[in-house]
Parts: sequence; structure tokens; C-alpha cells
Amino acid sequence: MTIIGHGDIASVLAAADRTGLTFFAAGVSNSSETRESEYRREFDLLYDTFEQRHFVYFSSLCVFYSDTQYARHKCKMERIVRNNFNTYTILRLGNITWGTNPHTLINFLRARRAAGLPLEIQDTWRYVVDQDEFLHWVNMIPPWSCEMNIPGRRMKVADIVREYVIGEPAYA
Repeated sequence: MTIIGHGDIASVLAAADRTGLTFFAAGVSNSSETRESEYRREFDLLYDTFEQRHFVYFSSLCVFYSDTQYARHKCKMERIVRNNFNTYTILRLGNITWGTNPHTLINFLRARRAAGLPLEIQDTWRYVVDQDEFLHWVNMIPPWSCEMNIPGRRMKVADIVREYVIGEPAYA
């Protein structure tokens, strides 16, 4: 198993029970990113990666519902993977519950609360994936090319705040 990247996704892949796969976990991780240099960095790294083994690219579920710079970039990267790797898995994730990246939804909300800043809680749904579910599906990647969506739990942002930021049960 080869892991390209050092972020929150990469940090848990060592626990996966997989051999013969190359995980590309080095992409743009901030869905609000505006610097073209960050998108270019991922593009260059992906384009320069030549891999004969099964290649796993981590994308986002936002490709289905968003028209942001980030979502368009993820669609572009998915096309590159489809066109340049013999066997691949494109793995689309919801919001992860672990890690230290300050740009993930949960960490962003935790930091605002810790700083005493108001939480802007949108009346919208998000998908939340915990580490155990993530690793379960990573361990289920088949040997053929495929695309997998791992939404996790569908939750209102207010429930995410209660459960993952404040620490109360979401459905009390």
C-alpha cells in the first residue's frame, strides 16, 4: 500500500487492511479554497503520478450538488483519474469526523465555539462519515475500476453541532 499525502484522510489509511493500492490523499481539502495555486498543486501532483497499481482518488459528494470552484476542480480530477489509470476507485466522501484540518465543517465549528464566536448554523443537511465507516468501505474497494460514494449519516447542521461540537446526542 502506498499513501500519497499527509492530511486527515491519509492519517487513518495506515489502519486499512489493503495491499496493492495507491491512495492519493493529497488534494485540496478546503472546499472554500480560492487560490488557484492550491488547485494547480493537486492537478500537477496527480498528473505527474504514474501508477500501475490500483489507484484510489478521494473526491467529494459535492460534485453532485454544488457548482463551486472546488466542486468543478474535483470533477476535473475525477476525469483525469478515469482517463489515465488502468484500474482506479474514485471514492467520494461526506464530512469527516476526525482530524485536525481547520477547514472541515466540524473542526471549523469547534474552533468558532472555542473562540467564543457565534456559530452560523445553516438550515441544511450534510453527510457525516466517521473513521470506522470510512475504513470499512476502504477495505471493501474491489480490484476493478469503480466509483464509490460514502455519505455516512445524513444530518441537519444543527444536529452536527449538538453531537460533534457541543457533545450532546443529536437526537435527544
